[in-house]
Amino acid sequence: MNVNNKITSVHFKTDIKLEEFINEKLSKLNKKYDNIIGYETVLKLENTDKPENKTVDIRVIIRGNDLFASKTEKSFEEATDKALDALKKQLTKHKDKIKQK
Repeated sequence: MNVNNKITSVHFKTDIKLEEFINEKLSKLNKKYDNIIGYETVLKLENTDKPENKTVDIRVIIRGNDLFASKTEKSFEEATDKALDALKKQLTKHKDKIKQK
């Protein structure tokens, strides 16, 4: 099932390869959980002197509760991977809650 992902970038223009990377990663998440309605991804360049200035916010829209993860790293790819790791844990907890009902 193809799930829509709305990507918004703040303070820069998103590269098509970065969008493809994010969409590919999110499609793998779809395979683990089939009740995902959509995604909202926000990419931000933070005004900071630190090299870790790239933030990725991902909201997973599902029935009941939306899930959210935000990570800041040196690259958008690394931040995306870490945000997805956090979301996988949240999805597992959500699935367990549903099974208990």
